[in-house]
Amino acid sequence: MVFIYMFDKIIARAYIGQFVTYLLDAEYAKMNTELKKSFEELEFLSTTADIWTAHNRSYLGMTAHWLDPHSLEQKKAALACRRFKGRHTYDSIATELDNIHSSFSISNKITATVTDNGSNFVKAFKVTQPVQGDDSGEEDDDDDVNFVDLHDALQDMNVEEDVVTLPPHHRCASHTANLISCSDVDKWILSRPDIKAVYRSATSKCTALWSKASHSAVAAEIVDEVLERKLLVPCSTRWNSFHDAVARVCEFPIAELNTISYNFGLKAITDRGYLFLREYCTVMKPLTVALDILQGVDNCFYGTLLPTLETLISKTLDLKTGLQNLGDLPETVVKIRAKVLEIETAVLAAVTLPRFKLRWLRTQERKDNAKASLLAECRKSAQEDQPTGANAPTCSLSTESAIDELFSFEDEEDTSASVESQVADYLKSGAQGMVTLNGFPLIKKISIKYNAANPSSAPVERLFSLGKLVFTPKRNRLTYKRFEMLVLLRYNQWFEG
Repeated sequence: MVFIYMFDKIIARAYIGQFVTYLLDAEYAKMNTELKKSFEELEFLSTTADIWTAHNRSYLGMTAHWLDPHSLEQKKAALACRRFKGRHTYDSIATELDNIHSSFSISNKITATVTDNGSNFVKAFKVTQPVQGDDSGEEDDDDDVNFVDLHDALQDMNVEEDVVTLPPHHRCASHTANLISCSDVDKWILSRPDIKAVYRSATSKCTALWSKASHSAVAAEIVDEVLERKLLVPCSTRWNSFHDAVARVCEFPIAELNTISYNFGLKAITDRGYLFLREYCTVMKPLTVALDILQGVDNCFYGTLLPTLETLISKTLDLKTGLQNLGDLPETVVKIRAKVLEIETAVLAAVTLPRFKLRWLRTQERKDNAKASLLAECRKSAQEDQPTGANAPTCSLSTESAIDELFSFEDEEDTSASVESQVADYLKSGAQGMVTLNGFPLIKKISIKYNAANPSSAPVERLFSLGKLVFTPKRNRLTYKRFEMLVLLRYNQWFEG
């Protein structure tokens, strides 16, 4: 009887496993079908991509982002977290990205793909950008006749079908800001001998405190008794972690910090070192706030990039007057490439957000340039929306009607006037909600196009964080495809919807 009972349990467990597998396959296929239907209704969307390595295996992740045309809410979905074999070369990355885009039929709808500053990703997009035709080149001589071999022409056509073309590339703004806070600031500090000595002395003593408090239970109890709060420990994979750890140290009086150092048998922090740490946190605070904004979870549009950078530069430079040791450090912190502030797509994305419009621009000249760019884009959009066959002549038209149709010039003037009035009304309106764009259809379309992208690649990083929760040591026998199913179903909250 015991054997029969155990046998029935094994059989029942096998059937349950098969049923769960069937359910996952069915739901995953249904989710992909729903995503493809949603993408068919969209005109613009963007993606983020990155490569994650865990347990000696690499995975290429991709997420999609878009603005809902009706509610104007930001939507997102995970498209892939598939196994990436071989070396991470630019051509392999470009091919895999193109395969994912093609599988969802969104290659011609993507306004931009956001990645980090890795050289392989940068080169993949640089090499595979579509070549723009040049009409200004030399014209061929009509008298010359060139004969082409038919077999060679067919071979060239087959080769061109395999050419990979990727959408425009945006570098992650959060990653760039983190590089500034880590690399450029360190280079500036280490280039000045007097500040370099204080920097190394203060940070080494902080590192000793963090190490002692995080590796000893007795030391952690002493910190709780003296400070009544825990010390934060920096993490190399978490942006802003060093600043947050130093800022926590500066929240306590130097006497209490030295009491802990004495109990741990460590060297005490000097007054000059403590002042250096406080000034460092003061200078880096605007940058850390900007970084948190750019990698936000909800309603983090591409149009927030330039206003955030403008505010960061202004607030950081205002700190120069109150610094004793780090007076020139703000100049290094705001060393964000000036050309980023003049990218036309980023300007249009910011101007078409009701929250910003032209208010974030400092000079009247830049406001006029931004308004001119918006007017030009609205005129272009209005011309594209006009029906192409409306003015085509037909056989049923009389001679008089055909002449009137030929010399009708009022439509273009009315369109230009309506565009200018719509832009003027939009800029004068005081509403800051996204819903107000429904009253300005041309600006709404432009905003949906350019604000589909994210300013950072943080969404795909969150996809990988979710993958760590799925790919646990007890589930190391998961197949690559099953792992991707579980991650995507969970990220897209499929069973919660």
